Amino acid sequence: MLHHRVYIANASRPWVTFIHGAGGDSTTWHKQVKDFKKHFNVLLIDLRGHGKSNGIPWQKGDSLEDIADEVVNVLDHLHIKSTHLVGISLGTIIIQTMAQKHTDRIESMILGGAVIQLNVRTKFLMALGNLTKYIIPYMWLYRFLAWIIMPKSNHIESRSAFVDQAKKMCQKEFIRWFALLKAMNPLLERLQTNFNGIPTMFIMGEEDYLFLPAVEKLVEEKEGLLLKRIEDSGHVCNIDQPRQFNDETIKFISTYHKTEAV
Repeated sequence: MLHHRVYIANASRPWVTFIHGAGGDSTTWHKQVKDFKKHFNVLLIDLRGHGKSNGIPWQKGDSLEDIADEVVNVLDHLHIKSTHLVGISLGTIIIQTMAQKHTDRIESMILGGAVIQLNVRTKFLMALGNLTKYIIPYMWLYRFLAWIIMPKSNHIESRSAFVDQAKKMCQKEFIRWFALLKAMNPLLERLQTNFNGIPTMFIMGEEDYLFLPAVEKLVEEKEGLLLKRIEDSGHVCNIDQPRQFNDETIKFISTYHKTEAV
């Protein structure tokens, strides 16, 4: 089972589950826990091969749906019938994958630094990574990708945090995840066709130049989706601007549990 931590405020409060990004782990959310546990029961999960979720065997044909099922297994283990989900980067893909198969387990989705489409630049980066993944030490490649995605001086903290967290991975795990993600555009297109009536908010840094344009276009075309932009923030907006991230996300969740969050 995936490694996880819980913070229980009150048995009657709603649950909020956090899903980190590629190379990260549950410590990605260290700037959220203090504020969220005042209002909600909090669940932090390390995805397979990340953080303390080591030793989980990979099977031929494993998919993002299998990864999403592992998150649901944690919910089952903790007897959590439904939860609000907050994700960053890769975590948003896992959440949207869960939404297709386990709709009834999700009360709302908050998709931070959401990856909903790979543009020409990101496809090139993925192709480059695929060509060099067996040659270059994965941390060299990860540092390069982190710099491309989060290039500005005000992204230093989030860039450093993701690099430091990725050091806990091994080369083999990195290669497996890279193989899983390298051809995901068809999946991303399918995920954006149906949100299954789940309340959904995108929260993006205004400087997330690789991924924000696709989210803006989607929100314009589809009714019922909410987009919040955070100033002076890049891809990992929960670290770049935690106060605004926390205020916006807690307010969104509280809309659906007005009597629970104070």
